[in-house]
Amino acid sequence: MNAKADFPLRSVLIANRGEIACRVIRTAKAMGMRTIAVYSDADRNALHVKLADEAYAIGPAPARESYLVIDKIIETAKRAKADCIHPGYGFLSERAEFAEACAAAGIVFVGPPPAAIRAMGLKGEAKALMAKANVPVLPGYHGDKQDAKFLKQKAYETGYPVLIKAAAGGGGKGMRRVDKQIDFDNALEAAKREAEASFGNPDVLIEKYVASPRHIEVQVFADRHGNIVHLFERDCSAQRRHQKVIEEAPAPGMPEDVRAHVTKAAIEAARAVNYVGAGTVEFLADGSKGLRADAIWFLEMNTRLQVEHPVTELITGTDLVHWQFLVAAGEPLPLTQEKVKIHGHAVEARIYAEDAARGFLPSTGRLSALRFPVGNGIRVDSGVEAGGEVTPFYDPMIAKLITYGATREQAFGRMSETLGGTVVIGPRSNVEFLKALTDSAEMRAGTVDTGYIERNLEPLTKPAETDFAAAAFAVEELTRREQTKQREAAGRLAASTRRSPWNALDAYDFGGTRDLPVAVLVNGTRFVARVEQKGSALRATVNGVAAAPSEFVEAGDMLVAIREGRQTAVKFAELSSTDLGRASGNGALSAPMHGKVLSVSVAKGDKVAKGQRLMVLEAMKMEHALDAATDGVVMELSVAAGDQVAEGAQLVLIEPEKKPAAKAGA
Repeated sequence: MNAKADFPLRSVLIANRGEIACRVIRTAKAMGMRTIAVYSDADRNALHVKLADEAYAIGPAPARESYLVIDKIIETAKRAKADCIHPGYGFLSERAEFAEACAAAGIVFVGPPPAAIRAMGLKGEAKALMAKANVPVLPGYHGDKQDAKFLKQKAYETGYPVLIKAAAGGGGKGMRRVDKQIDFDNALEAAKREAEASFGNPDVLIEKYVASPRHIEVQVFADRHGNIVHLFERDCSAQRRHQKVIEEAPAPGMPEDVRAHVTKAAIEAARAVNYVGAGTVEFLADGSKGLRADAIWFLEMNTRLQVEHPVTELITGTDLVHWQFLVAAGEPLPLTQEKVKIHGHAVEARIYAEDAARGFLPSTGRLSALRFPVGNGIRVDSGVEAGGEVTPFYDPMIAKLITYGATREQAFGRMSETLGGTVVIGPRSNVEFLKALTDSAEMRAGTVDTGYIERNLEPLTKPAETDFAAAAFAVEELTRREQTKQREAAGRLAASTRRSPWNALDAYDFGGTRDLPVAVLVNGTRFVARVEQKGSALRATVNGVAAAPSEFVEAGDMLVAIREGRQTAVKFAELSSTDLGRASGNGALSAPMHGKVLSVSVAKGDKVAKGQRLMVLEAMKMEHALDAATDGVVMELSVAAGDQVAEGAQLVLIEPEKKPAAKAGA
């Protein structure tokens, strides 16, 4: 993959962070390029900073004060004498003014021309352009006229149900489904208000709503010599709130005639805007009767590298970042269309720091343990490492897990096994949810549409049953370690061991035969385990279940036992401890995550009702309302608006209202 000795791009500044910055650095180094990272205050010790040859600070943690400031990026690139800038994805990657600023500074932008970015930036204008290029477009209205009465008439002409969509954005913001004309006015007002707040542009478009939509996208690549190729399609139908969760290539159930139709349309779309570089043309398909050429329509074009590009790389044997650098340097594409072939199947799962069982609340904190299985057909693209931090300032992605197989069945089987062996300790993660989705009958059959996850949220996010046998195994191992500490102390208990649960033993002798109660936290829930010792042999039970041999991973004072694809985190607790201040019906409300208190709606002494708003917490750029779990009186209020709070910190203590005793005979 090494570039030629006369390759003009000898250094690259990566104007991004996390996983994609690390991904670009790997390829750039393999090509012999000098790599330059930028970082905010929150990312000073981040993995991409460590991997790069050089790194420069660009400002405070908020992206709007660092990664999104064009002048800072350009000035840093000049200072570092970078030949080119790779924008990654997100942040400035689809900002035409950033591409123009690079050109003005004499720095190569590793991406498409500004005109192409602008042409595809507004959905309505892009769809009108595609219609002129004979690319199939979903029925609806994609013009500039925004009169409410006119839009309502266009919705009627399109035929209900319809979607109202923000013209300038994505990700589900500014989007409303309308089933009946009587509901149109309110939905339009809400969509416009949200579009204005999210994108600074209230304009919307109207589209026919597709009942069983599948999201099919085509990877295209173009050079400055007039060559355009496609690298086949991906299926990204497994989505939650219009955000992709699992992607695969090629699309399951894709007939060859439909593949030919959709890839040709994608190339025509790229040609219509004189595209250069890597791009993705996205289509919406009606999957109710299988994929058909007459039921697949242009959705939008992403003028950048996609998060899911690895699945395309694995089935085509290519490195798309390498291609990006070649094209940016003015070289022709390395392969012609006839030489791009599909080999096998690949699937990608996005691992996030979020709690799927609690409405996908974002989670933050130090990664005390992070481990991924290794082996043939397994690829991990990550921007964090064990000991690193998931902060509340950016997208909480931990890693992209990609598996490959000769067949789709093999690729998904490998994904299931790999997710089962993945360990994330510290912030909560969506690994269990991803495994449940991977193992679902519909996903294995390739029949998932974009609404599948929402329709099946409860079974997919239901926490796995606690593996008490694995927990007992971990208790035995923790006990052995504690005994070793006690013996090494030789009667002198150091300060750390004075906090040990074993200190409640009154100088207990670890020889002989004893049956001891021990408090443990199993996946955060408190249990009292029993440890029976006969000589040097130990036998533990948790919740009455005896130990079964398990693999385990160390995470500080915690052991994570892994058995049959399930993970059980176990640590000791004091016998007198409670559930560590977790929110419960007893009136104690604790912070569900690290964040900032935006507002407090009650004061000490206030009488509150169950469900009443107590305060609003901001974390991961989202607002989270915290409500009272019981009727009662506020006895303690530990925070005020503006305070930063740590996960688990007690915020409010409510003395529950005493209910009058029922009268006899009532």
